[in-house]
Amino acid sequence: MDDARIDVKTTGARSGFSLTVKRNCLMSPQALGWLLAFTAGLSFAIGVAFALFGAWPILPFVGLEVAALAAAFYVNGRHATDYERIAFADGALVVEVRDGDRTEEHGFNPHWVRLVVSGARPKVRLALRSHGRALEIGRHLDAAGRDLLATALRGQLAEAE
Repeated sequence: MDDARIDVKTTGARSGFSLTVKRNCLMSPQALGWLLAFTAGLSFAIGVAFALFGAWPILPFVGLEVAALAAAFYVNGRHATDYERIAFADGALVVEVRDGDRTEEHGFNPHWVRLVVSGARPKVRLALRSHGRALEIGRHLDAAGRDLLATALRGQLAEAE
């Protein structure tokens, strides 16, 4: 599971509560590019060495290996900025979810929304439910992080009642 970070900013009043859950990216895109270039160069060097000894069919597989690695880095890079922002704004609980290049905003009435915890550790799942719709939250967190998120949200939702 990804390591994730929770940033909580609050001014003490419920309307100032803002909580952001985002991925913890350890390498910059530039560093990942250098790592990909180094790995590709090393793979091609090994492939060329084998080709010089007569095992030339290895070269297309080296190309496939590098293409697969580049695709994996691309997918990882698209999701490096994913986050969930949970905030109280204008009397509503607003959840903004960024997944890849798509950003969605979900609004809930804080008097009616319920935090639902399902599953057992370490597969605990959190969801906000209201009026027949549900939104899973804390997807990037481990079990301990989900516990922290649930505790923070429960406190804020209790103030709304």
